[in-house]
Amino acid sequence: MTGIGRRRFMEIAGAGSLAVPLTGTPTPVRVGVIGIGRRGTGLLRILLNIPGVQVPAVCDTNADNLAAAAASVEKKGQKPPEQYGGGPEAFRKLLARDDLQAVVIATPWEWHAPMAVAAMKAGKYAGVEVPAAVTLEECWELVSTSEETGLPCMLLENDCFGDGALMALNLVEQGVLGEIVHCEGGYQHDIRAGILRAGQLSWRARHALKRNGDLYPTHPAGPMAWWSSINRGDRFAYLTSTASKSRGINHYIKKYYGADHPHANAKFALGDVVTTVLKSENGVTMVISHDTSLPRPYSDSGETSIPLMVIRLQGTEGIFSGSLDRIYIEGRNGPNSKMHKWQDIQPYYQRYRHQLWKNLGAEAAGYEHGGEDYVCLSQFVEAVRRRKPTPVDVYDAACWSAISPLSEQSVAARSAPVEFPDFTRGKWKTPRRVEFLL
Repeated sequence: MTGIGRRRFMEIAGAGSLAVPLTGTPTPVRVGVIGIGRRGTGLLRILLNIPGVQVPAVCDTNADNLAAAAASVEKKGQKPPEQYGGGPEAFRKLLARDDLQAVVIATPWEWHAPMAVAAMKAGKYAGVEVPAAVTLEECWELVSTSEETGLPCMLLENDCFGDGALMALNLVEQGVLGEIVHCEGGYQHDIRAGILRAGQLSWRARHALKRNGDLYPTHPAGPMAWWSSINRGDRFAYLTSTASKSRGINHYIKKYYGADHPHANAKFALGDVVTTVLKSENGVTMVISHDTSLPRPYSDSGETSIPLMVIRLQGTEGIFSGSLDRIYIEGRNGPNSKMHKWQDIQPYYQRYRHQLWKNLGAEAAGYEHGGEDYVCLSQFVEAVRRRKPTPVDVYDAACWSAISPLSEQSVAARSAPVEFPDFTRGKWKTPRRVEFLL
């Protein structure tokens, strides 16, 4: 951090001892929400159910979204929030308010970094949906702004806070899986139904039209980075990416909207399946896939700890499969490999379940994505309340988001290796654990 940023952050952190009154009543946390579409509405619902959270202001370019958000706030017994709309720059008026401590950003991707930077410069914690940035320049701007202002920028990567993901982190930190060697994960989710909105390409489809790479890497990358101590004793050194041909989106439009649809023959840049291989400085390998344009049933059945993804974590002592919700620790069936069998995962949850889930599991039940959204936002709010660093820090936000533009570079160069920037500027060499607010 710069001198100013370090002093400012120490002031923020020092205020934490005054955050919770002796009565036990949580100190109010005033949060503005920017972007009240489908995702923003879900986040707003959670915020309004976290003790002590007040939402005095909301912002969106859609008047109907604003009205619905205001009604939700009032229904929870709070004062009607101020509504900011009318244009894409309306968020700046919200950020100019001096009664907000933090903002949650759930807008189209291209607005994430500009809004998060503006929030920090306005003296507010930034909680930003994934990815935090779409270019390397934006990643660096997030890091520099956080360092200069001393204010955190938390990527709201919910999959880091799933019951299975945090249990796996405990397994790693307690040495149950031995030395970590390899991880695999992928965002494998059919999102073709959102390609068109009122007959026009959605904002997400416009990215697919122009970009070819892993456009949504942070869901698998976040948990795997934590398990592998990325930015906390290790770092991504380089990556390679390979993209398949692009057929899925065109096929879908022709099949369901007709071959004469204006976008039926549009040339989409995004390959249907993009596979990225990352290598860390300490030799850990990670394979990440992006697969959103081909048929695939939705699998959020509650039977897997991390739905919609393939997750595998391998060490010298065993393997954890988040997608199968299974585990194997060597030696339980003897040295004969023919006797190796997957083991019941439940005893491991009982023994290694993370303290966050012990504390918040009951409250998290009933919310989207198996409750991990609630746990994630609760950690953000608690960091704001105590004026403490967030568990997902700005270096995580930049590092995990940077996989997208770097993978685009590799795909364009026929899968050539691409060096990974060190957003920590050498701080990764100091081992540390992820710090949660318990």
